[in-house]
Amino acid sequence: MPDLLLELFSEEIPARMQAKAADDLRRMVTDKLVAEGLVYDGAKAFATPRRLALTVHGIPVRQPDLKTERRGPKIGAPDAAVQGFLKATGLQSLDEAKIQRDPKGDFYIALIEKPGRDAIDVLAEILPVIIRTFPWPKSMRWGARSGKPGSLNWVRPLHAITATFGLETEEPDVVKFSVDGIETGQTTYGHRFLAPAPISVRRFEDYEAKLLAAKVVLDPERRKDAILTDAKQLAFAQGFELVEDQNLLDEVAGLVEWPVVLMGSFDQEFLATPSEVIRATIRNNQKCFVVSDPKSNEGKLAAKFILVANIEATDGGATIIAGNERVIRARLSDAKFFYETDLKTKLEDRLPKFEQIVFHEKLGTQAARIKRIERLAAEIAPLVGADVAKATRAAHLAKADLLTEVVGEFPEVQGLMGKYYALAQGEDASVAAACEEHYKPQGPADRVPTDPVSVTAALADKIDTLVGFWAIDEKPTGSKDPYALRRAALGVIRLIAENALRLSLMKVAASALAGLSVKPADAQKLPSDLLAFCADRLKVQLREQGARHDLVDAVFALGGQDDLLMIVRRVEALGKFLDSDDGRNLLAGTKRASNILSIEEKKDKRTFDGAPDAALYSLDEEKALAKAIGEVKTEASAAVAKEDFAAAMSAMAKLRPPVDAFFDKVRVNDDDAKVRENRLKLLNEIRSATRAVADFSKIQD
Repeated sequence: MPDLLLELFSEEIPARMQAKAADDLRRMVTDKLVAEGLVYDGAKAFATPRRLALTVHGIPVRQPDLKTERRGPKIGAPDAAVQGFLKATGLQSLDEAKIQRDPKGDFYIALIEKPGRDAIDVLAEILPVIIRTFPWPKSMRWGARSGKPGSLNWVRPLHAITATFGLETEEPDVVKFSVDGIETGQTTYGHRFLAPAPISVRRFEDYEAKLLAAKVVLDPERRKDAILTDAKQLAFAQGFELVEDQNLLDEVAGLVEWPVVLMGSFDQEFLATPSEVIRATIRNNQKCFVVSDPKSNEGKLAAKFILVANIEATDGGATIIAGNERVIRARLSDAKFFYETDLKTKLEDRLPKFEQIVFHEKLGTQAARIKRIERLAAEIAPLVGADVAKATRAAHLAKADLLTEVVGEFPEVQGLMGKYYALAQGEDASVAAACEEHYKPQGPADRVPTDPVSVTAALADKIDTLVGFWAIDEKPTGSKDPYALRRAALGVIRLIAENALRLSLMKVAASALAGLSVKPADAQKLPSDLLAFCADRLKVQLREQGARHDLVDAVFALGGQDDLLMIVRRVEALGKFLDSDDGRNLLAGTKRASNILSIEEKKDKRTFDGAPDAALYSLDEEKALAKAIGEVKTEASAAVAKEDFAAAMSAMAKLRPPVDAFFDKVRVNDDDAKVRENRLKLLNEIRSATRAVADFSKIQD
């Protein structure tokens, strides 16, 4: 079957837009093809700085013929209705219609046959529409063609459209259409400088090969691989190691069509500046990679950088390297000046400026927030084994680097610079580390602080954020979370779970609420609402780790569960128990008991609370179950009190045989009302016993 080749050749497309644009082109074209009945075999899209390209394989030559039935008026309907039906269906007379028998009356039915069109004609119709409606995040209209203003919105001026369609064994046809005066053809262009001459192409294989010969690597993944491989080899040849940066690699691959990797250098004196600042300067301003020196202590940066040019220069790249060195030297001089200037002012001396900086109009200034975090840190510190004075000092200084010159220039090094400045002014190492680590973890892959001072500062910062925005009713809704509260909640969960911390989240939240100047109307409800939000985040995290989210519901349903570490451990033990035969069978028995109770309680409009009367036990299975429940309650409660949830689950397993025997031999709804009531109370005892570890009714089968 035929293949489609489409290329949209333009001025440089911003690197950040290329990947999505290629995906959008593939999606839009293939969706339209399928909607038109043209089911294809495969499609792949590509992007370079100057082109979007798409190949779609295995498109049928023609659309399938369509046969549809259209129901018309009843027999004997007014003439106007009949004439309208004939006109709408293209029938010449009612003799061409079928009659459909129906209890409500007989109807005319028109059989409409719509012959399929040639696929190339369909493409000529849908492709210009896709081009005109392409969803660029930013686009422009430019110039005029043939004396008329341009009408096409495109990311940059569009110069040529290549569109061919045909079998591999035949000469393909051009899909003929025009957009804003640009006629489709078979002509594209290679590298802007190395091979600017026009190139005639036929189909994708021919197109890709000719572009490669014209110094254009079409596939962005291939460009990335080439850049990474060459950069590593070049660094290794000089005795260094490339500092890999995936985001930068993605961006650089979108800036070049023919990557040429070169190495430059800068003055050794700049290495006195923190390596992260050097890296941010070189990365942000020149899109270059840095290299480390494996022979130095801790693999410190070398006074070298790696750049990716888009041209093979006749002088071996000397001019390109010199130009980049000149710019980088100037940028590093600025960074060094900022850093040295920052060192002249102590962190605490910057804090008064926060009095004039609003954190949020309803939550006050940054200075007020820092005081809240200090107060909360002092309360959390004893709970996590941190020195109170150090934790309070860390909370006091943690945000100060936001007012420094380096962070103002490179926001991505906030916190990190706070650590450097704290160490430079002689702060305790734990305090300095907390200045950096109180932001962590910032995502599921980010590391979790382990130093108690850092953990304290991180918890205080995140809990103050959560409680503050909950208090002013700025909670996440749907996909919107402008204040990253889901991330903050996940950070709290990971800090607690991965450091095995024992603290009451509701008590800490209540303490944070007490420090706020704004008081919500439902202040009593806020801690529990926040706990529910954290429970939802915990369910997401546990599900990603392979645990069942319904087990979290089962544990939280017990109420009063705000010790997240214990919740995690209880969920883990419950999951292991339910993976066993005893666990699965006990769950089935417990659910059977709950279902019977629910039905009978609804029927009688009452609950069957209270202890059963042992004198009414007439069967051995009743007596055995009652005895087992008493023993299990005692054992499970003792195990839970010791926080030995595995032992609690083992105790629960002892209920399985008597529960099974009870349901095999005992009829719950006995004819004697007193016996029936007593047996229902016994079922309630099963439910009560299992609630020592979880609410089994919340667990899915």
